[in-house]
Amino acid sequence: CLIPCSLTVRNQDEERTRRTSHELQAEGIPNCEESPAPTLEEVNAWAQSFDKLMLTPAGRNAFREFLRTEFSEENMLFWMACEELKQESNKSVIEEKARLIYEDYISILSPKEVSLDSRVREVINRNMLEPSQHTFDDAQLQIYTLMHRDSYPRFMNSAIYKDLLRSLTEKSIEA
Repeated sequence: CLIPCSLTVRNQDEERTRRTSHELQAEGIPNCEESPAPTLEEVNAWAQSFDKLMLTPAGRNAFREFLRTEFSEENMLFWMACEELKQESNKSVIEEKARLIYEDYISILSPKEVSLDSRVREVINRNMLEPSQHTFDDAQLQIYTLMHRDSYPRFMNSAIYKDLLRSLTEKSIEA
């Protein structure tokens, strides 16, 4: 049953990725973080550095919306899951969250698998024997670097960013 079951799981996952973001939200995958609308100053700050973009929930939401258009939203979801894991102190919760992160983003069977080199995968596999808040630190850094070098420059030139900047600039001129 191993092959058919994994195919069934994969097909279910593929079906889930085809569903609308509204349906996914109902499934517990939040469409975005709770955040106030970004200010013009914040949106301008995002252009100064990737770190400034990633510091604010509004920045992460806008960037995540862009990543969704590039079919690489799993990078942000993985990074956020790692951040959440780092805040946890309960050992059994840490183990459960680490297992879920592994299944969702590291496992080669996952449709949301993030792109990691073999060295980092080996470190994670060793760390999973006794998961901690830092099990995925190397992988998280690798994905952060990938988003910074690869996706962030495209985001800064995207319609999503430019439209947001334009609408906030127009509002500030009107005010």
